[in-house]
Amino acid sequence: MRCFTHPLLRRLLGLSAQSVPGGLSQSKGPICSPKWSSLRQSCTARPGLVTATDAVNYWQKVFEINGIPEARESSEYIVSFVLGAKTFQSLNSKSLYTPLTALQQEQIQQLSNKRLERMPVQYVLGEWDFQDLTLKMRPPVFIPRPETEDLVSLVVEEESWKCEKNSDLRFPVSVPHPVILEIGCGSGAIALSLLCKLPQSQVIAVDKEKTAVDLTRENAHRVFKVFHGNYSYLCLQTLETQGSRLQLQDRIHILHHDVSHSSAKQLLLWGPLDFIVSNPPYVFHEDMASLDAEILCYENLDALDGGDDGMRVIKTILALAPSLLKDSGSVFLEVDHRHPDMVENWLRAHPNLLLVLRAIHKDFCGKPRFLHIQKQSR
Repeated sequence: MRCFTHPLLRRLLGLSAQSVPGGLSQSKGPICSPKWSSLRQSCTARPGLVTATDAVNYWQKVFEINGIPEARESSEYIVSFVLGAKTFQSLNSKSLYTPLTALQQEQIQQLSNKRLERMPVQYVLGEWDFQDLTLKMRPPVFIPRPETEDLVSLVVEEESWKCEKNSDLRFPVSVPHPVILEIGCGSGAIALSLLCKLPQSQVIAVDKEKTAVDLTRENAHRVFKVFHGNYSYLCLQTLETQGSRLQLQDRIHILHHDVSHSSAKQLLLWGPLDFIVSNPPYVFHEDMASLDAEILCYENLDALDGGDDGMRVIKTILALAPSLLKDSGSVFLEVDHRHPDMVENWLRAHPNLLLVLRAIHKDFCGKPRFLHIQKQSR
C-alpha cells in the first residue's frame, strides 16, 4: 500500500507482501507457547542465566515459527526497549552479555506475546519516533508512517522559501507568523513536528476521533515537558509577540472536530490559514480487505478508508480550503500514487474553488505521493 523509507518499518507495520490469507490470522493465538525454561537450558552454557543476545535469538525463532514478519527486528526492538535503548545496535557489550533480571525477562515475555498476536511493534512498545520526537502510540490511533516525515519537510521548506523571498525584497514587509491547520491529527505527529520546526507558527490540530484527540494532547504534554526541561530548546521555542512570551504550549490548539460537518467560522478563530496539511484516509475501499493483519486487527480503519475512489476526505478538504486559506495559501496532502491526476481533474471540474495543483512530489520509491495545492488570488 505504501512505500516506506525502511523495509523494516514497512514490514513492522504489517504492510509487506507477507500477509496471512485473507489478511487475518485464522489462529486465535501463537502456534507455540514459548517457555523461558527452555531458553535458559538451550541458549546459554550457564543454566538459569539469559543475556540480551540469548533473548533476541530465542524470540526470533519463536516469531519465525509463528510467521511474524521481520522476526529478528521485532525481537531486537522489544529486547532493546526493555533495556532502555532505541535499537539493539546501540547497546554496549556489557548490556548485551549481562544476564537479564527476572523482571526484564518477564517484560520481554509480555511484549513478545503481544507481537505474537500480530500487534504492530509501535503499539507493543507504546511509543515510536517521528522526526525528532518520541511519541506515545496506542491502538486504535493511526500509526504515523515514515514517509509522512517528508510531508512535514515540504511544509517547512515552503515556509522557509516564503521567508527567503520576502527577505530578498527591496522593502521587506512584515510577515505574520504562519497559521497551520492539520486535519486528522491522529497521534499528533505532524502537528507537533511542525510546531517544533517552525518556532513562530500557530498550529490547529483537529480529529473527529476522541481517542486520537486525547493521544495528541498526551503527546503534546510530553513534548512540552521535554522542551521545557532543556533551556536551549526552551529558548528556541519561545518568541516575542507584542512584548509577551508565547511558549510552545500556547501555539497549539487541539480540537475534537469533524471537518466533514464543518463550517469555516469554527476553524477561523485564529484567522485565515497559511497552510492546511493532512495525511487523510486515501486507501481505495476495494483495497481495504487486502491489508495485513496488523492493520485490520488493531488500527482505526476509518483513518485509512478513503471510499470508492480514495478521495472521500480529500474532496472534503479541498472544498473547505478556499474559505479557510489566505490568498496564495497552500494545501499539502499525502495521497495514493493514483491520485495526482484524479485530483487535478477534480480541481479543473471545480474552477470556482480557485485552487491549482502547483506541485507533485515523489516518495523515495519514485511514486507520486505528496500534493501541493495553492489558492489563487481572485
